[in-house]
Amino acid sequence: MHSSVGSVHTQYFSFAQPPNEMNLECARSIGPLTLAYETYGQLNQDRSNAVLVLHALTGDAHAAGYAQDRDDTPGWWEVMIGPGKGIDTNRYFVICSNVLGGCMGSTGPGSIDPTTGRPYALSFPMVTIGDMVRAQNKLIDHLGIPQLLTVIGGSMGGMQVLEWAGRYPERGGSAVPIATTTRHSAMAIAFNEVARQAIMKDPNWNQGDYYGRGQPGHGQAVARMIGHVTYLSEEALRKKFDRRLQDRGAFSYDLDTDFQVGSYLQHQGEKFVHRFDANSLLYLTKAADYFDLAEYYGRGSLAQAFSAAKSDFLVVSFSSDWLYPTAQSKAMVQAMKKNNLQVSFCEIEFDYGHDSFLVPNPPLSQLISGFLDKQLRSVTPPRYCL
Repeated sequence: MHSSVGSVHTQYFSFAQPPNEMNLECARSIGPLTLAYETYGQLNQDRSNAVLVLHALTGDAHAAGYAQDRDDTPGWWEVMIGPGKGIDTNRYFVICSNVLGGCMGSTGPGSIDPTTGRPYALSFPMVTIGDMVRAQNKLIDHLGIPQLLTVIGGSMGGMQVLEWAGRYPERGGSAVPIATTTRHSAMAIAFNEVARQAIMKDPNWNQGDYYGRGQPGHGQAVARMIGHVTYLSEEALRKKFDRRLQDRGAFSYDLDTDFQVGSYLQHQGEKFVHRFDANSLLYLTKAADYFDLAEYYGRGSLAQAFSAAKSDFLVVSFSSDWLYPTAQSKAMVQAMKKNNLQVSFCEIEFDYGHDSFLVPNPPLSQLISGFLDKQLRSVTPPRYCL
Protein backbone atom coordinates (compact mmCIF):
# COMPACT_ATOMS: atom_id res chain seq x y z
CA MET A 1 0.00 0.00 0.00
CA HIS A 2 1.49 3.32 -1.07
CA SER A 3 1.28 6.28 1.30
CA SER A 4 2.58 9.81 1.70
CA VAL A 5 5.62 11.08 3.57
CA GLY A 6 3.05 13.14 5.46
CA SER A 7 3.50 16.64 6.82
CA VAL A 8 6.73 18.33 5.71
CA HIS A 9 8.42 21.67 6.13
CA THR A 10 10.86 23.64 4.02
CA GLN A 11 14.43 24.19 5.19
CA TYR A 12 16.90 26.89 4.13
CA PHE A 13 20.62 26.81 3.41
CA SER A 14 22.57 30.07 3.11
CA PHE A 15 26.06 30.40 1.66
CA ALA A 16 28.32 32.69 -0.43
CA GLN A 17 28.57 35.26 2.32
CA PRO A 18 30.55 38.35 1.26
CA PRO A 19 33.38 38.61 0.49
CA ASN A 20 33.08 34.98 -0.73
CA GLU A 21 30.30 35.57 -3.23
CA MET A 22 29.44 32.98 -5.85
CA ASN A 23 30.93 33.66 -9.27
CA LEU A 24 28.37 33.17 -12.03
CA GLU A 25 28.82 32.19 -15.67
CA CYS A 26 27.63 35.66 -16.75
CA ALA A 27 30.91 37.02 -15.24
CA ARG A 28 29.16 38.56 -12.23
CA SER A 29 29.14 37.45 -8.61
CA ILE A 30 26.44 37.47 -5.96
CA GLY A 31 26.03 36.70 -2.29
CA PRO A 32 24.75 35.87 0.17
CA LEU A 33 22.54 33.20 -1.40
CA THR A 34 19.81 30.97 0.02
CA LEU A 35 18.43 27.71 -1.29
CA ALA A 36 15.09 26.41 -0.05
CA TYR A 37 14.99 22.62 0.19
CA GLU A 38 13.06 19.68 1.58
CA THR A 39 14.16 16.15 2.46
CA TYR A 40 12.22 12.90 2.82
CA GLY A 41 13.29 9.53 4.21
CA GLN A 42 16.44 8.77 6.15
CA LEU A 43 20.08 8.93 5.12
CA ASN A 44 21.62 5.49 5.70
CA GLN A 45 24.73 4.87 7.78
CA ASP A 46 27.21 5.01 4.89
CA ARG A 47 25.37 7.93 3.24
CA SER A 48 24.95 6.04 -0.01
CA ASN A 49 21.18 6.28 -0.56
CA ALA A 50 20.72 9.98 -1.39
CA VAL A 51 18.56 10.84 -4.41
CA LEU A 52 18.55 14.44 -5.65
CA VAL A 53 15.28 15.41 -7.35
CA LEU A 54 15.42 18.44 -9.65
CA HIS A 55 12.30 20.39 -10.51
CA ALA A 56 10.99 21.72 -13.81
CA LEU A 57 10.63 25.36 -14.83
CA THR A 58 8.03 26.56 -12.31
CA GLY A 59 8.47 23.86 -9.66
CA ASP A 60 9.90 24.28 -6.20
CA ALA A 61 11.43 22.42 -3.26
CA HIS A 62 8.07 20.97 -2.20
CA ALA A 63 8.17 17.71 -4.13
CA ALA A 64 6.34 15.37 -1.75
CA GLY A 65 4.16 15.26 1.32
CA TYR A 66 1.90 18.04 2.51
CA ALA A 67 3.33 21.49 3.23
CA GLN A 68 2.52 22.78 6.69
CA ASP A 69 2.85 26.40 5.59
CA ARG A 70 0.80 26.03 2.39
CA ASP A 71 -2.54 24.75 3.63
CA ASP A 72 -1.33 21.16 3.31
CA THR A 73 -0.67 21.48 -0.42
CA PRO A 74 0.63 18.18 -1.85
CA GLY A 75 4.10 18.11 -3.40
CA TRP A 76 4.43 18.46 -7.16
CA TRP A 77 5.74 14.85 -7.42
CA GLU A 78 3.58 13.34 -4.72
CA VAL A 79 2.64 10.60 -7.21
CA MET A 80 6.29 9.49 -7.40
CA ILE A 81 7.92 10.13 -4.00
CA GLY A 82 6.87 8.35 -0.82
CA PRO A 83 6.74 4.99 0.95
CA GLY A 84 6.37 2.20 -1.64
CA LYS A 85 6.30 4.61 -4.58
CA GLY A 86 8.68 4.89 -7.53
CA ILE A 87 11.15 6.79 -5.36
CA ASP A 88 10.61 4.85 -2.16
CA THR A 89 11.33 6.93 0.92
CA ASN A 90 11.57 3.74 2.98
CA ARG A 91 14.80 3.08 1.07
CA TYR A 92 16.09 6.44 -0.17
CA PHE A 93 16.94 9.81 1.31
CA VAL A 94 15.37 12.27 -1.12
CA ILE A 95 16.42 15.90 -1.51
CA CYS A 96 14.72 18.59 -3.58
CA SER A 97 15.73 22.26 -3.67
CA ASN A 98 14.27 25.32 -5.34
CA VAL A 99 16.65 26.52 -8.05
CA LEU A 100 18.81 29.62 -7.84
CA GLY A 101 16.85 32.37 -9.57
CA GLY A 102 13.54 30.91 -8.41
CA CYS A 103 10.91 32.56 -6.25
CA MET A 104 9.85 29.82 -3.84
CA GLY A 105 12.35 30.41 -1.05
CA SER A 106 15.60 30.47 -3.01
CA THR A 107 17.39 33.70 -3.93
CA GLY A 108 16.05 35.23 -7.11
CA PRO A 109 14.99 38.53 -8.68
CA GLY A 110 12.27 39.03 -6.06
CA SER A 111 14.69 38.60 -3.14
CA ILE A 112 15.97 41.55 -1.14
CA ASP A 113 19.31 42.95 -2.27
CA PRO A 114 21.20 43.50 1.04
CA THR A 115 23.05 46.49 -0.45
CA THR A 116 19.84 48.41 -1.20
CA GLY A 117 17.17 46.90 1.02
CA ARG A 118 14.95 46.56 -2.05
CA PRO A 119 14.15 43.58 -4.31
CA TYR A 120 16.87 42.89 -6.87
CA ALA A 121 14.44 43.00 -9.81
CA LEU A 122 16.48 43.31 -13.01
CA SER A 123 19.70 44.04 -11.11
CA PHE A 124 19.74 40.33 -10.28
CA PRO A 125 22.40 38.71 -12.49
CA MET A 126 21.42 36.25 -15.18
CA VAL A 127 21.85 32.67 -14.00
CA THR A 128 22.42 29.50 -16.02
CA ILE A 129 21.59 25.83 -15.54
CA GLY A 130 25.27 25.41 -14.61
CA ASP A 131 24.95 28.06 -11.87
CA MET A 132 21.90 26.27 -10.48
CA VAL A 133 23.81 22.99 -10.32
CA ARG A 134 26.86 24.55 -8.68
CA ALA A 135 24.57 25.98 -6.00
CA GLN A 136 22.98 22.55 -5.50
CA ASN A 137 26.44 21.07 -5.09
CA LYS A 138 27.03 23.48 -2.19
CA LEU A 139 23.81 22.18 -0.60
CA ILE A 140 24.97 18.57 -0.95
CA ASP A 141 28.24 19.57 0.74
CA HIS A 142 26.23 21.15 3.53
CA LEU A 143 24.24 17.92 4.00
CA GLY A 144 27.49 15.94 4.29
CA ILE A 145 26.81 13.61 1.35
CA PRO A 146 30.03 12.56 -0.45
CA GLN A 147 28.26 11.06 -3.49
CA LEU A 148 24.68 10.99 -4.67
CA LEU A 149 23.13 7.67 -5.57
CA THR A 150 21.03 9.22 -8.34
CA VAL A 151 20.16 12.61 -9.78
CA ILE A 152 16.70 12.69 -11.35
CA GLY A 153 14.46 15.29 -12.95
CA GLY A 154 12.14 16.11 -15.81
CA SER A 155 12.06 18.98 -18.32
CA MET A 156 14.32 21.78 -16.99
CA GLY A 157 15.06 19.38 -14.13
CA GLY A 158 16.38 16.96 -16.75
CA MET A 159 18.71 19.68 -18.05
CA GLN A 160 20.10 19.96 -14.52
CA VAL A 161 20.54 16.16 -14.43
CA LEU A 162 22.65 16.32 -17.61
CA GLU A 163 24.62 19.25 -16.19
CA TRP A 164 25.36 17.23 -13.03
CA ALA A 165 26.66 14.36 -15.15
CA GLY A 166 29.03 16.65 -17.04
CA ARG A 167 30.10 18.97 -14.24
CA TYR A 168 30.42 16.51 -11.35
CA PRO A 169 31.08 13.09 -12.92
CA GLU A 170 32.60 11.71 -9.71
CA ARG A 171 29.80 12.90 -7.49
CA GLY A 172 26.55 12.73 -9.40
CA GLY A 173 26.12 8.95 -9.22
CA SER A 174 23.58 7.65 -11.73
CA ALA A 175 21.31 9.92 -13.75
CA VAL A 176 17.67 9.88 -14.85
CA PRO A 177 16.85 12.67 -17.33
CA ILE A 178 13.13 12.60 -18.17
CA ALA A 179 11.32 14.41 -21.00
CA THR A 180 14.25 16.72 -21.57
CA THR A 181 16.78 17.92 -24.13
CA THR A 182 20.45 18.82 -24.43
CA ARG A 183 19.49 22.13 -26.07
CA HIS A 184 16.35 24.03 -26.95
CA SER A 185 15.10 23.91 -30.49
CA ALA A 186 14.24 27.15 -32.28
CA MET A 187 10.58 26.34 -31.63
CA ALA A 188 11.09 25.99 -27.86
CA ILE A 189 13.04 29.25 -27.78
CA ALA A 190 10.26 30.91 -29.78
CA PHE A 191 7.55 29.90 -27.30
CA ASN A 192 9.69 31.20 -24.41
CA GLU A 193 10.31 34.48 -26.21
CA VAL A 194 6.58 35.02 -26.78
CA ALA A 195 5.96 34.29 -23.08
CA ARG A 196 8.64 36.77 -22.02
CA GLN A 197 7.30 39.45 -24.33
CA ALA A 198 3.80 38.97 -22.92
CA ILE A 199 5.17 39.83 -19.47
CA MET A 200 7.42 42.68 -20.57
CA LYS A 201 4.64 44.31 -22.62
CA ASP A 202 2.31 44.37 -19.61
CA PRO A 203 2.01 48.02 -18.45
CA ASN A 204 2.55 46.92 -14.83
CA TRP A 205 5.90 45.31 -15.55
CA ASN A 206 7.69 48.68 -15.18
CA GLN A 207 11.08 47.35 -16.35
CA GLY A 208 10.87 44.69 -13.66
CA ASP A 209 10.40 47.16 -10.81
CA TYR A 210 6.82 46.22 -9.94
CA TYR A 211 7.36 44.96 -6.38
CA GLY A 212 4.92 46.59 -3.99
CA ARG A 213 2.89 47.88 -6.93
CA GLY A 214 1.28 44.70 -8.23
CA GLN A 215 2.55 42.03 -10.59
CA PRO A 216 2.19 42.32 -14.37
CA GLY A 217 -0.66 39.87 -14.00
CA HIS A 218 -2.27 40.03 -17.42
CA GLY A 219 0.98 39.42 -19.27
CA GLN A 220 2.08 36.77 -16.82
CA ALA A 221 -1.22 34.91 -17.18
CA VAL A 222 -0.89 34.93 -20.97
CA ALA A 223 2.71 33.69 -20.64
CA ARG A 224 1.50 30.78 -18.54
CA MET A 225 -1.28 29.97 -21.00
CA ILE A 226 1.29 29.81 -23.81
CA GLY A 227 3.56 27.55 -21.78
CA HIS A 228 0.73 25.32 -20.65
CA VAL A 229 -0.30 24.56 -24.22
CA THR A 230 3.23 23.27 -24.93
CA TYR A 231 3.08 20.96 -21.91
CA LEU A 232 0.01 19.09 -23.14
CA SER A 233 -0.77 17.21 -26.36
CA GLU A 234 -3.45 17.41 -29.00
CA GLU A 235 -4.85 14.06 -27.86
CA ALA A 236 -4.96 15.13 -24.21
CA LEU A 237 -6.81 18.33 -25.10
CA ARG A 238 -9.19 16.43 -27.36
CA LYS A 239 -10.04 13.90 -24.69
CA LYS A 240 -10.52 16.49 -21.98
CA PHE A 241 -12.23 19.28 -23.92
CA ASP A 242 -12.64 18.61 -27.64
CA ARG A 243 -14.84 21.49 -28.91
CA ARG A 244 -17.21 21.51 -25.94
CA LEU A 245 -18.75 24.87 -25.11
CA GLN A 246 -18.43 26.62 -21.77
CA ASP A 247 -21.72 26.96 -19.86
CA ARG A 248 -23.85 27.58 -22.93
CA GLY A 249 -25.59 25.64 -25.65
CA ALA A 250 -24.65 27.88 -28.56
CA PHE A 251 -21.96 30.31 -29.71
CA SER A 252 -22.06 33.74 -28.09
CA TYR A 253 -21.10 35.51 -31.33
CA ASP A 254 -19.03 37.96 -29.30
CA LEU A 255 -15.57 37.90 -27.68
CA ASP A 256 -16.61 35.92 -24.61
CA THR A 257 -14.82 32.65 -23.95
CA ASP A 258 -17.04 30.13 -25.74
CA PHE A 259 -14.97 26.95 -25.41
CA GLN A 260 -14.08 24.96 -22.30
CA VAL A 261 -10.43 24.73 -23.33
CA GLY A 262 -10.20 28.53 -23.34
CA SER A 263 -11.71 28.79 -19.87
CA TYR A 264 -9.30 26.11 -18.62
CA LEU A 265 -6.26 27.99 -19.93
CA GLN A 266 -7.46 31.24 -18.40
CA HIS A 267 -7.86 29.50 -15.05
CA GLN A 268 -4.31 28.11 -15.28
CA GLY A 269 -2.97 31.57 -16.06
CA GLU A 270 -4.79 33.21 -13.16
CA LYS A 271 -3.60 30.58 -10.67
CA PHE A 272 -0.03 31.03 -11.80
CA VAL A 273 -0.03 34.79 -11.14
CA HIS A 274 -0.82 34.15 -7.49
CA ARG A 275 2.01 31.71 -6.88
CA PHE A 276 4.95 32.75 -9.08
CA ASP A 277 7.09 35.83 -9.63
CA ALA A 278 7.04 37.20 -13.18
CA ASN A 279 10.72 38.19 -13.16
CA SER A 280 11.69 34.67 -12.09
CA LEU A 281 9.84 33.30 -15.10
CA LEU A 282 11.83 35.65 -17.34
CA TYR A 283 15.13 34.54 -15.82
CA LEU A 284 14.40 30.81 -15.75
CA THR A 285 13.12 30.63 -19.32
CA LYS A 286 16.25 32.47 -20.42
CA ALA A 287 18.45 29.99 -18.50
CA ALA A 288 16.70 27.10 -20.26
CA ASP A 289 17.18 28.79 -23.64
CA TYR A 290 20.90 29.30 -22.98
CA PHE A 291 21.45 25.63 -22.07
CA ASP A 292 23.46 23.80 -24.72
CA LEU A 293 25.35 20.75 -23.48
CA ALA A 294 27.24 20.20 -26.74
CA GLU A 295 28.55 23.76 -26.93
CA TYR A 296 29.52 23.98 -23.26
CA TYR A 297 31.14 20.57 -22.82
CA GLY A 298 31.77 19.34 -26.36
CA ARG A 299 32.69 22.35 -28.50
CA GLY A 300 29.68 21.60 -30.66
CA SER A 301 29.88 17.80 -30.45
CA LEU A 302 27.20 16.07 -28.38
CA ALA A 303 29.28 12.89 -28.21
CA GLN A 304 32.22 14.89 -26.85
CA ALA A 305 29.92 16.53 -24.30
CA PHE A 306 29.42 13.14 -22.59
CA SER A 307 33.09 12.13 -22.71
CA ALA A 308 33.70 13.02 -19.06
CA ALA A 309 30.48 11.46 -17.75
CA LYS A 310 30.66 8.35 -15.60
CA SER A 311 26.99 7.89 -14.71
CA ASP A 312 24.71 5.01 -15.52
CA PHE A 313 21.78 6.62 -17.33
CA LEU A 314 18.07 5.94 -17.58
CA VAL A 315 16.68 8.22 -20.31
CA VAL A 316 12.90 8.48 -20.60
CA SER A 317 10.76 10.21 -23.23
CA PHE A 318 7.03 10.25 -23.97
CA SER A 319 5.38 9.53 -27.30
CA SER A 320 3.11 12.59 -27.13
CA ASP A 321 5.75 15.11 -26.01
CA TRP A 322 6.13 17.55 -28.90
CA LEU A 323 8.08 20.14 -26.87
CA TYR A 324 11.04 17.79 -26.28
CA PRO A 325 10.24 14.94 -28.69
CA THR A 326 11.69 11.45 -28.47
CA ALA A 327 14.16 12.17 -31.28
CA GLN A 328 16.00 14.53 -28.95
CA SER A 329 16.26 11.83 -26.27
CA LYS A 330 17.50 9.33 -28.84
CA ALA A 331 20.23 11.76 -29.90
CA MET A 332 21.54 12.01 -26.34
CA VAL A 333 21.36 8.23 -25.92
CA GLN A 334 23.42 7.77 -29.08
CA ALA A 335 26.02 10.25 -27.78
CA MET A 336 26.17 8.44 -24.44
CA LYS A 337 26.68 5.07 -26.14
CA LYS A 338 29.52 6.48 -28.22
CA ASN A 339 31.28 6.99 -24.88
CA ASN A 340 30.53 3.40 -23.78
CA LEU A 341 28.28 4.57 -20.97
CA GLN A 342 25.68 2.25 -19.47
CA VAL A 343 22.40 3.57 -20.87
CA SER A 344 18.82 2.36 -20.66
CA PHE A 345 16.25 4.14 -22.80
CA CYS A 346 12.48 3.97 -22.87
CA GLU A 347 9.85 5.88 -24.80
CA ILE A 348 6.60 5.54 -22.87
CA GLU A 349 3.36 5.58 -24.84
CA PHE A 350 1.34 8.17 -22.97
CA ASP A 351 -1.16 10.76 -24.22
CA TYR A 352 -0.57 13.54 -21.68
CA GLY A 353 2.20 15.31 -23.58
CA HIS A 354 5.29 16.86 -22.02
CA ASP A 355 3.74 16.82 -18.54
CA SER A 356 3.38 13.02 -18.62
CA PHE A 357 5.98 12.64 -15.87
CA LEU A 358 3.94 14.76 -13.44
CA VAL A 359 0.72 12.73 -13.49
CA PRO A 360 0.12 9.16 -12.26
CA ASN A 361 2.15 7.06 -14.68
CA PRO A 362 2.66 3.42 -13.59
CA PRO A 363 5.19 2.55 -16.35
CA LEU A 364 7.38 5.49 -15.32
CA SER A 365 7.13 4.60 -11.63
CA GLN A 366 8.14 1.01 -12.37
CA LEU A 367 11.08 2.10 -14.52
CA ILE A 368 12.41 4.46 -11.87
CA SER A 369 11.85 1.97 -9.04
CA GLY A 370 13.76 -0.77 -10.88
CA PHE A 371 16.61 1.54 -11.86
CA LEU A 372 17.05 2.90 -8.33
CA ASP A 373 16.96 -0.60 -6.89
CA LYS A 374 19.77 -1.65 -9.22
CA GLN A 375 21.82 1.41 -8.29
CA LEU A 376 21.37 0.88 -4.56
CA ARG A 377 22.33 -2.78 -4.82
CA SER A 378 25.51 -1.78 -6.63
CA VAL A 379 26.68 0.39 -3.72
CA THR A 380 25.34 -1.72 -0.82
CA PRO A 381 27.66 -4.46 0.43
CA PRO A 382 25.98 -7.90 0.42
CA ARG A 383 24.98 -9.37 3.75
CA TYR A 384 26.11 -12.90 4.50
CA CYS A 385 24.32 -15.22 6.88
CA LEU A 386 26.48 -17.44 9.10
